[in-house]
Amino acid sequence: MSELWRLLLLVTLSASTVTFLGSAAIWFMDEDRRIRRALRHVLKGAPETVIIAKGRGRGAGFNFTNNQAAVAWDSGAWCLIYRIDELMGAELSVDGQVIGRVFRGEPRRAIDQMVHQAGQVSLKLIFDDPRHPDFELDLWLESDQLRRESRSPADAIQEANRWLLRADAIVRRPLAPKAKTPPPAEPAIPSRPLVVEPEAEPAAPQPQPYSPALDTLSAAPQKLPGAGALLFDVLDTTADPEGDLWDDGSDIDPPPPPAKTYKPVAKASRPPKDDQDDLPFDLDD
Repeated sequence: MSELWRLLLLVTLSASTVTFLGSAAIWFMDEDRRIRRALRHVLKGAPETVIIAKGRGRGAGFNFTNNQAAVAWDSGAWCLIYRIDELMGAELSVDGQVIGRVFRGEPRRAIDQMVHQAGQVSLKLIFDDPRHPDFELDLWLESDQLRRESRSPADAIQEANRWLLRADAIVRRPLAPKAKTPPPAEPAIPSRPLVVEPEAEPAAPQPQPYSPALDTLSAAPQKLPGAGALLFDVLDTTADPEGDLWDDGSDIDPPPPPAKTYKPVAKASRPPKDDQDDLPFDLDD
């Protein structure tokens, strides 16, 4: 009997554990929570406002703190991030007919009719992005009536109208001036090394043809007439080159000849040969 109670206790604990784990998995993998976690991850913070198309795995969220918006597909499997100022407008359509519209630079088209029965209610967000210009959320479809947590088309239109008002508040803001990107720097052109040419050697002076001194003095400009007059007062061109250089007609006597430093000895004063002393040796030998 004790073993039976022990077995029942183990089965109960196992069933409770499995139920708890299953419930936790269902809660964690809920479509709404998955989309919110994905938006919080890509926006680096909890979004202030979120709209989710239940049953379609799509959602959008805005984070005004860091000025970013994000949209999610496939229950948050992948997301796309925009800047808030890239939102250009939004449209609300019911059964393919636009009943509300907000667009940058245009007056807002308010909803002028209330719809209680509709087959489709869609909200389209328009962004300034050439690759992904819009994002559409089907807030209500006819198949949603079979869902347990279903809402009426009027509730979907009311939620979409609140998002139109948010979009209108965003598009009426003046756009911040975009920072000018500096032009790309031009690649530096390698400069050629400066070639220093060797200095040219001064040319050797050319030999001048010979000219007499008389012609050179006569052709040279007389810059200092006084000095020339002192050096050459009168140049006699008729003088005899073979004549006496000191005979210029003046009274200056020529210098006397130099005195002789030796005295000539006369032959008569030499002693006779016989009087000379005999040599110490005989020349005949």
